[in-house]
Amino acid sequence: MKLKVFTADGATSEEKEFAQFPVFEDDKGVAALRQVVIAHRANARQGTASTKTRAEVRGSGKKLFRQKGSGTARQGDRRTPHQRHGGIAHGPKPRDYTQKINGKMKSLAFRRALFERANEGGLTVIQALQVESAKTKLFNTVLNAVLPKRGRVLLIDDSFEGNTALAARNIDGVTMAEACNLSTLDVVQYRNIIVSEKGIQTILARANGGEK
Repeated sequence: MKLKVFTADGATSEEKEFAQFPVFEDDKGVAALRQVVIAHRANARQGTASTKTRAEVRGSGKKLFRQKGSGTARQGDRRTPHQRHGGIAHGPKPRDYTQKINGKMKSLAFRRALFERANEGGLTVIQALQVESAKTKLFNTVLNAVLPKRGRVLLIDDSFEGNTALAARNIDGVTMAEACNLSTLDVVQYRNIIVSEKGIQTILARANGGEK
């Protein structure tokens, strides 16, 4: 897989071959990618939504009026679901949404996500994510040179130096992540990813380490 590699200042670039980059020729891993993304989103749910049934709401259990003779529809007590402030029928209750995904599926989904993002041209490598001083303007200049037209951007490095972290944190639409903590959901969510050379090596080591 060939990726565009920029210099640290973003001024020049060249195509470089990354032999260890995962490559797919068919739909292998697509289903795994979908399932892992669903699991990531499900595991982020708190599951604390709760409603009260007719047995739990406050109110009298007395019948509102007699069964016959009133000329209106027969009614039960005030706590029935169709009454105002009544209980909720089949409402949500606290539950655990956690989904377990095995290691092989996670690894396959991660590799497929990397392949899809690189194949779409959304993965860019930069020699190093660094600036001379902690100035947002300086770092924004580098980003504009690498991605003239950008939306949300994910920056990935092995570890961010102080100046880079301070310079990038206030730029709208820019998120930073360390390569060792990169998830499949991160790769899927961001259409534009800029990764340092150290970061890409760490990511490829993780991706190839899962093939056993």
